[in-house]
Order: sequence, then C-alpha cells, then structure tokens
Amino acid sequence: MNYNEIASQILKLAGNKENIIEASHCMTRLRLHLKSYNDIDTEAIKGVDGVLGVNVSDNELQIILGPGRVTNVYDEFMSLLSTAAEAITDSSTDSSDIKPAIGDYKTLQAKIKQKNATPFKLMTKRIASIFLPLIPGFIACGLITGLLNIAIKVNPAIANTPVTQLLAIMGNAVFFSLNIFVGINAAKEFNGSPIMGGILATVISHPMLANIHLLDSNLVPGRGGIIAVLLVAILGALLENQLKKYIPEMFTLFLTPLIVLLLGGFAAILVLQPLGGGIADVIGSGATEAVEKGGPLTGFILGGVWLPLVMLGIHQALTPIHAQLLSQYGVTILLPILAMAGAGQIGASLAVYFKSKNHFLKKTILSALPVGLMGVGEPLIYGVTLPLGKPFICACAGGAFGGAVQATFMVGASAMGISGLPLAAVTDNIPIYIIGLITAYIAGFIITWVVGFDDPEERTD
Repeated sequence: MNYNEIASQILKLAGNKENIIEASHCMTRLRLHLKSYNDIDTEAIKGVDGVLGVNVSDNELQIILGPGRVTNVYDEFMSLLSTAAEAITDSSTDSSDIKPAIGDYKTLQAKIKQKNATPFKLMTKRIASIFLPLIPGFIACGLITGLLNIAIKVNPAIANTPVTQLLAIMGNAVFFSLNIFVGINAAKEFNGSPIMGGILATVISHPMLANIHLLDSNLVPGRGGIIAVLLVAILGALLENQLKKYIPEMFTLFLTPLIVLLLGGFAAILVLQPLGGGIADVIGSGATEAVEKGGPLTGFILGGVWLPLVMLGIHQALTPIHAQLLSQYGVTILLPILAMAGAGQIGASLAVYFKSKNHFLKKTILSALPVGLMGVGEPLIYGVTLPLGKPFICACAGGAFGGAVQATFMVGASAMGISGLPLAAVTDNIPIYIIGLITAYIAGFIITWVVGFDDPEERTD
C-alpha cells in the first residue's frame, strides 16, 4: 500500500497545509484539528484507498485507517506537512507577509488546545500515551501464550520440550518487564528522564526486596503492580523537574539523578508502594467480584454501554485497569466482555444489509465487514449503524447479550489491544468466547431486524 499517496490525498482533501492546525494519531485513527471544517468532503475522504471511515467529533477530523496502517500514514502525513512548511518559508520574499497568518494559526491552535485541556481529557490522553507503545508487545506475547496453551492441551507431551519452554519465555516477556516499560513511558510522558522512571520501577520490583524486613513486615517485590509504578515514576519526573530549577547547571548531571533515586526510592518503598498496593487490590478484587457476583447482569451492562463510552473517549481510562489485571492475574476478564460491543455491530450491520434497498449502503457494509470481524469496528459504526440511529442502539443491545455470556463464564484474555475474532486466540476459554461472539452477532441481527430503521434514499452521484 502506498502510504505516501494516502497521506497526500488526505492532506489535499483536508484543505492542505494551510488548514491543518495539529495532527496526531491513536491505535486506529489519524486525528486532525483544522482551521475550517466547512469545505471538508468526508465522502471523498472515505473514498481514498486505505481509509476505512471518517468521523468529525469535538472539532476533530478522525480518519479511520486501522492498526499499523495509521502509523505509516501519519509518518508520511507529517513529512508532507514539514515539506509544505519549508516550501512556504522558502518562497516568501517578505517575512512580514506571513506573520499575520502565523499569528492566527497559533491563536487558533491555542484556543483548541485550551478547549480540549479538561483534566479528564488530559488524564486519558496521558494514560493512552503511556500504554499505547506497549500494545504490540501485549499482542505478540498474548498470541504466543494463547496458541502455546492450545498446543499443550492438544499434546501435553510437548510441555517440557526446549522449544516450548523458549516460547513460554517469549510469551511472558512483556509481563516480566512490564513495570520497567511503564516506568520508562510514564516518566517520559511527565517530562522526566525515561531511564530514571525505569530505575524507580525496578526498585519496587526487585526480587531482593523479599529479604528486607521493615516496619514489622517483609517487603513484597512488585507490590502495587502498575498503579505503584505509575505513582513512583510520576513522582520521580515531577521531582526531577523541580530539582533542575534549583541545582546549578554544572552539578545537575550528578546531583539530580542521585537525589531523584534516593528520595524517590525511599518514598516509593515507604509510601507509594503500599498506597499503590491498596489501590491495585481494590481494582483487581473490585473488577473480579463485580463480574463474579454480578455475572450475566454485569456483563450485559458493560457490553451494552461500552460503545457509547468509546465515543466519549472514556475507554482510555480502562487501559491501566486492563494492564493491572494482566499483571495481577495474567488475564483481564473485562476485555472479552467489552469486545462484544463490536460483535453487536456486526449483527446489526448484517440486518441492515439484508433489509436495506440502498445499494451504496450495502456496498459500504460489505467493504467494512471483514475489518469489523477482525476487531476494527469504526467503519461499521460511523459508516452504517450510527448514521442510521436505531441500528446503533440495537448493536449495543447485541453487545450486551454477548457480554452476558462472557461474564457468566468469566472468560479472560491474556493480551489487550485486539478484539473480534483475533481475541479468541488469547482467551482462556476459546469455545465460550466464540459462543459469546455468535450470541452478539445473532442478538444484534434479530433486534435490528425487529426494530427496523429508516432506509436512506439511494445516492444519485
């Protein structure tokens, strides 16, 4: 796929360099803040080869490209923006001509950033930035672990072979070093030294802590898991930034990291690790008990409300909870439940396909179904169910029924960042997970078929 061509077409259809205020991306979407949205032809952007869907939300143009592809397109897009900026600068004989435009650009950019700088949005954005780079590792290690478990169940004799043992190490690698990775990313996100974040995370995870008796109890390596690591890494970054203000520049290279390690290390062991341990225990036991005691009702509610939460951006707040459950139990029982929301979209979209007489809508559904089955649901959401209204609600209901199945049997997943059919390979109960998927498909289909929808008029262009 020609990523440069995709980026070039998107840039042109988004109004070129002059209309772009800021560009970023998440796991599946290229996100653009624009000066003006009036002349943006979203249908033309949808028609670009490689684009799975388009959504305009909260003064942001979101172009859905899917995992992997979005990173490549983003890199090309930023390269094109940089080239365009250089061309504008080189062609300007009088810099005073572009000063007003630059001033307007910065003012508008500041206004949009201020509007989106609510405490919750900033928090979720930072959480995503810490864990997003780790998702490929979760996927790779989770798939190895899941497939290896299947192989061992089929043939138990291979469990003690060197190859199996080596694969088991590979599958456990991300979890073995998870605290360090999170510490590095958290420190970086809060403008601290990544290596110091990793070191502080190592301090509270070091196996030799078990040999230390302090305050009438033995210290516990890794207590508090991800939550404790986040707390200590953030503290270290904040402490480092403050120290740089007061320590003379000629001494900062030596004194700043030393003081950060000493103060941060003792604060971590004496305060933050116990605090993080308490929070982690509440999260782990709370999530487990909610699913265990609530059973199908809990799964029904979570599976039903998940898509609206995703659209509001609240879903990012659950990322560290998934990571904590993976660190604490080896699986997250929330992900299989929440993945059913996408399955409900599949069933609802199929009902629309068979009931609609609109050929363009049918074509849209057929093109979006394969990626929907693979866990990328945005094309079906923004291209089919959400614009039609009722099918979106029916799809949420379908996801609720699938979530009830997953919660009843407490299906767990050993990875995060994937959904749909691929998630089956990393679950600890593949047959039940598949049954839950099929349940969501069928429920979404039947409810949509019964409730119905207003079939849009056929396009003439």
